[in-house]
Amino acid sequence: MQEPSNQVVADADAMAVTAAQRIIQSADAAIEAHGLFSIALSGGNTPKPVYELLASPQYSKRIDWSRWEIYFGDERCVPPDDKASNYRMAREALFDRVPIAPQRVHRMRGEIDPQQAAVEYGQLLKEKFGDGGVDLNLLGMGDNGHTASLFPHTTALNETSHRCVAVFVAEVNAWRLTMTAPFINRSAEVLVLVAGAAKAQRVAEVLEGPRDPQRLPIQLIQPDPGRLVWIMDRAAAGMDKLD
Repeated sequence: MQEPSNQVVADADAMAVTAAQRIIQSADAAIEAHGLFSIALSGGNTPKPVYELLASPQYSKRIDWSRWEIYFGDERCVPPDDKASNYRMAREALFDRVPIAPQRVHRMRGEIDPQQAAVEYGQLLKEKFGDGGVDLNLLGMGDNGHTASLFPHTTALNETSHRCVAVFVAEVNAWRLTMTAPFINRSAEVLVLVAGAAKAQRVAEVLEGPRDPQRLPIQLIQPDPGRLVWIMDRAAAGMDKLD
């Protein structure tokens, strides 16, 4: 396993710019290498400004959208037009604003039976990637150390044979769909975006503390081969207290 690379930037805005630029660089490299770029998107508030930047004219014109294939790292078990849907957020922030063909966006079907949806998405990932993974997996980290929908002390953390699973998360009293850690670890590159002072203590625990992935699931993310890059603002890195 390669050690993670930690990049600290000034604030959340700088983090969005840094992430957007890195995504474009990864896309260009993947397209040059094998003609396509596959990316798994994350939900939540942190990546939304990244998607909006990619959709802006300054960035969008640099992107060959006909070569992108978009997947999702996790999804809430709600219809695609629900305000809680990760797909809806990404559609409004990105897909509706760029010339990407609908068939290149592969959403998890949160509106159907969770187990069926997980099997369906797992089969799609197997067909598309075989024993490999996506070119770039974009992740965040919750205050509790979860990533994607890999929550502390849930059955999904012990999964070793499936690419996607359904999991009931008692913490939020809801079903979720999520890529599993073994599949995420097949990614050529993983970007973890973390912003805000509220996450500083957890970041320190994850990166510097003892290994305890049942409590801190993001510690399961160890791409090998591949690269794990954390992009944090100064607050999340605990550096704002040094000023």
